[in-house]
Order: sequence, then structure tokens, then C-alpha cells
Amino acid sequence: MHEMRERHEVRLSDGVVALSPLRMDDLDAHLAGEDELLVRWLSGGPSTREKAEAYFRLCLEQWESEGSLRAFGVRAGTEGVLAGTIDLRFGVEGLAPGQVNVAYGLYPSWRGRGLATRAVLLASRYAGTAGGKQAVIRVEPENLASAAVARRAGFTPGGRTFGKDGTVLDWYTLDLHEPMVE
Repeated sequence: MHEMRERHEVRLSDGVVALSPLRMDDLDAHLAGEDELLVRWLSGGPSTREKAEAYFRLCLEQWESEGSLRAFGVRAGTEGVLAGTIDLRFGVEGLAPGQVNVAYGLYPSWRGRGLATRAVLLASRYAGTAGGKQAVIRVEPENLASAAVARRAGFTPGGRTFGKDGTVLDWYTLDLHEPMVE
């Protein structure tokens, strides 16, 4: 893994996928890439430009303040085309101290190439360097593709929870002090 840091700029790469903080000039690509699967499994509702801009501003503020949210753009190819997003959330309600929530989604044209697994591995390594002890991926049981990414990245099934709203989530965990799958 290659890692470079300047001020609050982070860039992680495995030579195929690169992660760097979301930035405002990613907004159009993000809006164009959103589809019904991202809405269903990740965002919970279609993005409007106004909502997406507010979220991207929040992401930038969190990076600048070293807050609990670290949102990355998943970038592919030599041009670093935005292929999706992955975020880490530290200190999430319902998680134990040291656990870091990992959430990800790729735009349709980038799915099925192993990029999500690579992004999860890179983000999990970063989480370990930022004080995380265990990465947690929480997935609705019907989201088979996301569960497969967790398993390919070396996460272990860790039980099931039931939310107050009736949402069922299967948990996958990865201890961040252990060597990770390459």
C-alpha cells in the first residue's frame, strides 16, 4: 500500500484502486453514478444536488477537523476516475469503542471488477492507522454482493442485529491488528 499525506490530504493506493477524500469536483460524477442499488443499500433515498452538496461539504469539514467521518472517493484507472465511495465512521452508536463502520458503494459501470474489495482493504488499513481496532461492515441479508465483498476482504461473519425500525443487519468484522488478505 502506498500512502501519502500532506496537511489533511490522504491518498491510498494498491496500484489498481486509489482512495482519496471526496471533493466538491466529484459531485457531478457522484450524482451521475447513483442508481437504484446505491439508493436502496447505501443512501436510503435519491440524492438531490442540494443534499449531495451538503454531504460533500460535511465530508470536507470532517477531514479538516479530523472528525469521526472519513469519506473517500474510490478512484480507478490512470485518470483516477471516480468509481464510487467508501466511508469510515468512528464512534458510531451501536458499535463498541475501537470499532469502525465501513460503508461502500460503486457506480454501476465499475461493479464486478474486484474494486470494492480492494477499496475495503485499503480503507480498513487506514482505519487501523487512525486508531481503529476492528472494522465492521453491516449488511442487509438481501445485499448478497456487499456481503461477498466483506468475505473476500477477509471479514468474518459476526452475528445479526435487528434495528428499532425492523431493519435486519448481518455483521462482518475484521480485527485491524491482524494481517489482511492481499
